[in-house]
Amino acid sequence: MRQYSLTELCTYIQDALYQNLESAYWVRAEISDIYLKQHAYLELVDKPDHSSQITAKVRATCWANTYNMLSAYFMQITGHSLTRGMQVLVKVTVQFHPVYGLSLNIEDIDPQYTLGDLARQRQETIERLKKEGVLDMQQMHVLPTLIRRIAIISAPTAAGYEDFCDQLRSNAYHFNFQPTLFPAIMQGESAEKSQIEALDKVLEHYQDFDVLVVIRGGGATTDLNCFDSYLLSAAYAQAPLPVITGIGHTKDISVVDMVAFKSLKTPTAVAEYIISHNAEQVERLLTLQHRLQNVTHRFVANKRQELRLRQQQLLYAIKQIIKRQQQQLLFYDKTIDLHSPEAIFRRGYSLTTINGQAVRDLSQLTKGDVIVTHLLSGKITSTVDRTQTYPHEKGKETTPSES
Repeated sequence: MRQYSLTELCTYIQDALYQNLESAYWVRAEISDIYLKQHAYLELVDKPDHSSQITAKVRATCWANTYNMLSAYFMQITGHSLTRGMQVLVKVTVQFHPVYGLSLNIEDIDPQYTLGDLARQRQETIERLKKEGVLDMQQMHVLPTLIRRIAIISAPTAAGYEDFCDQLRSNAYHFNFQPTLFPAIMQGESAEKSQIEALDKVLEHYQDFDVLVVIRGGGATTDLNCFDSYLLSAAYAQAPLPVITGIGHTKDISVVDMVAFKSLKTPTAVAEYIISHNAEQVERLLTLQHRLQNVTHRFVANKRQELRLRQQQLLYAIKQIIKRQQQQLLFYDKTIDLHSPEAIFRRGYSLTTINGQAVRDLSQLTKGDVIVTHLLSGKITSTVDRTQTYPHEKGKETTPSES
């Protein structure tokens, strides 16, 4: 068997490839890595049925002039930049170099294929969240009457975060808000992991907050794949606080927006929503206070009227009691007057006493006793001479004769 040098064998392989391969191929693959340094250097892999097992891997290069044109076109159509984990359909030529080995040169790209794959992944995420029962979990929350303590997940240097805080501080109602920032990366490859870590920190003290605000602080509308990811969407959906998003999607609503308690376009809109909520609640409380005051005033007025009526009834009852008592007293007075000694004397009766004691029986008297007879107009003093008993009262003595 003939022996070949490595260079001869690689040259033979190179010639064989060029003689047997077509000039270009459209290839489906996943970008497992991408590195930009004037030119774009990629690593393409194949994972059948979207599994984690890699069945093929090859290096690829997209030269600067081509990459600048293709990346701008791709971003215009999809709204995303080329990044790790993205499924692409690219037109390539096969290259083999004796030193650098096999590689692919990317000459064109079909953004519609990536759009379809992104839409598929997004729909799979939505269906999974529905199946697990967490897609609408945030709607079970109720906003507090007044929102004051706000946990914020955002990039600390982002203009949108500053706009949000400025809007809260300068509110026309002078509400006193207490925002607390939990810094996170809001776009790109590290955004999902960074936001989940920030959310974990919020959850450690979630009782200290009224709502959780997720705002993307400005920048391009690209690199937002993380907001369609299952892990991040599920984490926000199951947060124990109402989640309000303002992550700046201008074309489509993200899955994170779908699972949120309230989704708004911008950080400023989120601030306006919170301020408006508090203003509406204050107005509602003032209306309830006014109603309560009216009810209280009516209640007090009714009770005062009822009290006045009761007072009049009581005064009338007291007067009637007094009148009856006066009539009773008048009756008693007449009765007393009728039975008074003067009244008896006026009817012709007299009172005989001995030693100041009334004489009721002849046995009280003996001959020679001095008695006094009391009349209406005066008294008579007498000396007992004898006593006499009347025939119809035999055995009883009569009043002694007066001397």
